[in-house]
Amino acid sequence: MIEGNTAWILISTVLVLFMTLPGLALFYGGLVYSKNLISVLIQCFAVACLMSITWFIAGYSIAFTETGEFFGNLSKSFLNGVTLDSEFAGLPESVFFMFQMTFAIITPALIVGAFVERAKFISVLLFSLIWLLVVYAPVTHWIWGGGWLSKLGVQDFAGGLVVHLNCGISALVFAYLLGPRLNKKQLVPHSPPLVMIGTSMLWVGWFGFNGGSALAADANAGMAMTVTHISAATASLVWMLIEWFKHGKPTLVGTATGCIAGLATITPASGFVGPSGALLIGILAAILCYYMVGFVKNIMKIDDTLDVFAVHGVGGLLGTLLLAPLGSTSFGGLGHSDLSIFGQFKVQIIASISVAIWAALASFIILIILKKFIGIRVSEEEEEAGLDVSSHSESAYN
Repeated sequence: MIEGNTAWILISTVLVLFMTLPGLALFYGGLVYSKNLISVLIQCFAVACLMSITWFIAGYSIAFTETGEFFGNLSKSFLNGVTLDSEFAGLPESVFFMFQMTFAIITPALIVGAFVERAKFISVLLFSLIWLLVVYAPVTHWIWGGGWLSKLGVQDFAGGLVVHLNCGISALVFAYLLGPRLNKKQLVPHSPPLVMIGTSMLWVGWFGFNGGSALAADANAGMAMTVTHISAATASLVWMLIEWFKHGKPTLVGTATGCIAGLATITPASGFVGPSGALLIGILAAILCYYMVGFVKNIMKIDDTLDVFAVHGVGGLLGTLLLAPLGSTSFGGLGHSDLSIFGQFKVQIIASISVAIWAALASFIILIILKKFIGIRVSEEEEEAGLDVSSHSESAYN
């Protein structure tokens, strides 16, 4: 059976990398002005490359050496001691390392959506590098690497806390410290077709993201894929209907955004809830995330450009909390928790607050240091001209 499990995780690894390159890059690229398309693509591409090397050097070791409550150690830096015979979680360790690397790639890449069109490229790279080591790897250790939240009994099947709440909170902090774009108008996506294509790639890749997190080719992986699809389809339709009712017409970009909200929200719950739970999660994800988009921009006055916090942060939090009741057999769930519904819900709240505080505090400190020494925002002239030309001397369109 180990050969079948290994084959499935190898395929899942490809699918999750496909989510970032090119899925997320095209999704984000279609949402910005045409003069900033290249900048978004290179940010996603360069972050993917840099996170790969950082994960290899130290990130994996910090996350998955089971030596401390809060941090691993550096004994597996540069994959020291990892051989063809090494195993982890019932898989060849090289396969587990690669699968987890793709999560370490997409999580900081998701933050890109908060600061597009105005962040310095060098600051994006440095922030991502430090953030992976200081925020992502430790939180991964807490939850998936045998750390303190794991011992409390937290449930996070594929990354509602590790990925979505973590990056959503950090994105909100980045957008706040960066300040709003010069053009105060609502961002007009320059290419809805690119948005739809990128979303479709993300949707397909998410089967590896959630299904692969079973770490086996089994019924749990199959159910994770099933509930992922139901939540995504439901949230897409509900978001579309909300727009249609409020504005008189449904939009492609809105429908695609609803899909991402449904995918992000089901992620932590995908290994615990049943199909009926996924339907409810999809409905609530679309409603809450839709209204949080306006809340962040209009009430909080934070220019989180592509709504990373409202979709990923809020969606990840919602799914993390809902899995406690919906994962129970009383509500059609799979019953994988050893705690009562209330006990599991309490643990999920403790974990959510802890991850949010750590992500916010650490991101704030990293950005304040970068802001002081190299700056985090381009000049007004560069922003007005567009980052494609001013930062990269290239243009997406002739």
